[in-house]
Amino acid sequence: MANDDLPVPEPKEIDEKLSIQLRHLAEDAVLRGDPYGAEKCQNCLFYMNVDEKISYCWHPKLRILVGAQWWCQWWEAMPAEMERG
Repeated sequence: MANDDLPVPEPKEIDEKLSIQLRHLAEDAVLRGDPYGAEKCQNCLFYMNVDEKISYCWHPKLRILVGAQWWCQWWEAMPAEMERG
């Protein structure tokens, strides 16, 4: 079988570097994988697409993909006139 000749995938140096950077970002942002009460990324002002389970957070200190049920210290309620959904 042709797949027997393929090497086992291993992380590259860039993967190690990005892993460390993102871990530090998560620690600095108090980024959590669970909501904080009713506060969660999906109902935050900075969550780009509220209909998606994973979306871009455009907060100036994050600017990464986040999960809808996640939460961070920079959570901010959407103004009533902007509420989506």
